[in-house]
Amino acid sequence: MTDATTELRVTAASDIQVDTDALDASIQDFAGPNGDYYCNAFHKIHDSTGLLPSTFNMWAALLGPLWSAARGIWGLFWGFLILEIIAWVQIGRGAWGNPGAEFFERAATQQARADEFFERAAASTTQADVDRFTQLGENIARAAQNTLVRAEEAQSEALGIMLTGLVLLVVVKLIQGLYADQVYEKQYSRWRIDPESVESGRSQRNIILGAVLTAAIGPLIVYKFTSTSELPMLDAFPEEQASALILGEDGGRLFSVLATWMEDRIDAAAVSGGDVFDGIVATVRGVLDALTVALIDTPWPVVMLVICVVAWRSAGPRVAIFTAACLAYIALLGYWDLAMETVALVGAAVLLCVAIGIPLGIWFGKSKRAYKFAEPVLDLMQTLPAFVYLIPIIAFFGTGNPPGILATIIFGMPPVIRLTALGMRGVPESIKEAAVAFGASKWQLLKDVEIPLALPSIMTGVNQTILMCLSMVVIISLIGGGGLGKEILEALQYAAKGPGLLGGFAILFVAMVMDRIVQGAFRRADQK
Repeated sequence: MTDATTELRVTAASDIQVDTDALDASIQDFAGPNGDYYCNAFHKIHDSTGLLPSTFNMWAALLGPLWSAARGIWGLFWGFLILEIIAWVQIGRGAWGNPGAEFFERAATQQARADEFFERAAASTTQADVDRFTQLGENIARAAQNTLVRAEEAQSEALGIMLTGLVLLVVVKLIQGLYADQVYEKQYSRWRIDPESVESGRSQRNIILGAVLTAAIGPLIVYKFTSTSELPMLDAFPEEQASALILGEDGGRLFSVLATWMEDRIDAAAVSGGDVFDGIVATVRGVLDALTVALIDTPWPVVMLVICVVAWRSAGPRVAIFTAACLAYIALLGYWDLAMETVALVGAAVLLCVAIGIPLGIWFGKSKRAYKFAEPVLDLMQTLPAFVYLIPIIAFFGTGNPPGILATIIFGMPPVIRLTALGMRGVPESIKEAAVAFGASKWQLLKDVEIPLALPSIMTGVNQTILMCLSMVVIISLIGGGGLGKEILEALQYAAKGPGLLGGFAILFVAMVMDRIVQGAFRRADQK
């Protein structure tokens, strides 16, 4: 029996043969005009092992952002356009601007104020007033002289400012020339992977667009920061003229007309849909009342014991000890009823968010068309400032805890919808096909396959919804909501730092307890 000998051959990087002609043809196809230059440049970049760039693109250095636009490198275009504008602003400030203009204006204002005090001193009838106004005038006049000195010093720095701008412009141009080919080579690499979505060649349309953007942005900014004369059109939008153009000379302001129209429409909708809105408020109030009875009307030792036991069973002994410490803090400082009201508010909001959000998330995860329709609405719900929710809520539902819960639902529901939809879309198709092949019905597929596999994402959405609902506790106190948020609002109104911080810590502990219990329950369920 003979031993078999296996040879292991290692191929060095230098031994790999590259089809240079094919690579050059690909680069020529990508670059278009000046393709030979880019073939050379890309080869140098591929062969270079140093940290410094091995090529210098003269056209990129001279044309700057216009070269980047022509080649479709829009990130480089905006970056270097901003840097060049900054350099030109410095050059303009030093060459034809007025660096001391701000100080000259301040000195003129101070001198006018001093003259006013001197006039009041001259008009005074008592020596005490004369002395007082004279002293004030002399002090302000002295400040005006100091400001004039600073203005003259700023004026004398004009040459230095201009030279700084020139140096900055040269540095920016050098950086553009040094790194243009590097950036363009990376775009070439992306183009080879996905030629449909990555721009290539030199586009006339991009050149025109880049020139228009440069001409529209650069001169206006340079003029605004360097000109000694004011141009009101650049300082403030001509809102009054635009309103007169749209509504006529006597039509008033566009803002007033639109605001009045919206108020009328909202009032009409509130009146016509009063029964529907009352029914929604009654439903929310029923959920809130049930939680209030369970948390506040039940003896506090029972509630505290149940919460600690739930924490123990859900997340373990450490979380249970932490929960007991947080509840002790809340109880000892007299926040028990307020904290339980807060938990009831958040609990009602979360229950309704979950009851509505998870079915919607399942639907959106299974229907791309429905999700595309709902995505702008979810974006609006998440990006609209929380205070803005309160305006329609007050108009349609009034004030108090139930309207506050409705505002919280709008703010807190998008995460559970989005993450449920994400979890449903993440279920592998092969697993669903196998379940169907074994005879699973649509309901069995959803209940026994899709939801269990999407559960991690769903629970993450529930956790995010809980935290976002808690963040609304203080905000809904502005429309009559109770709980710890009301305590924080009163502390803000009266600048009561101590009570405000103590109440804030109570909200923090409530949030941490809820978060730890939910996360612990999910981790334990995931380990089984």
